[in-house]
Amino acid sequence: MVVAVVAAALVLALDQVTKGWAVSRLAEGACTPDTCVDVVGSLRFRLHFNTGASFSTGEGFGPYIAVIALCMSVYLIWLARSATHRTQAILLGVITGGALGNLADRVFRASDGFLSGGVVDFIDFQWWPIFNIADVAIVGGVIVLLLTQFVRNADDEPAEHVGSDA
Repeated sequence: MVVAVVAAALVLALDQVTKGWAVSRLAEGACTPDTCVDVVGSLRFRLHFNTGASFSTGEGFGPYIAVIALCMSVYLIWLARSATHRTQAILLGVITGGALGNLADRVFRASDGFLSGGVVDFIDFQWWPIFNIADVAIVGGVIVLLLTQFVRNADDEPAEHVGSDA
């Protein structure tokens, strides 16, 4: 479980540091050289505050999403206690760190009431919804966790005897 907590803390710290940079360096709105940073190709850093769910869906449901994120974070850390593989514990921590990063925005950036803060998004490919490090940790962590579970379960299956007459 310590591994999961360390992974969660690292992701949370990286997420909050990058969001702090985005808020201090970028400005919300139309992109100009003073408000956005063009990185490479279509990748740019552009500030956006999301009060809804992923991909800016569910605007106004931030408090409900925050409560679900808090419950899921507690559950994921509880699951990490019984993780049978180090990779599984790390991935559960990475997902938890991402959820806590976005939850922190809802708590500490709230101005219109309980858990009403907007999640800071700033990574913009211009052809995909704007996202942040926490989103990468959540989505990437879930995908890799599912893949490792799938591979592990496939390895546990008994091999069929090819060519047997049974």
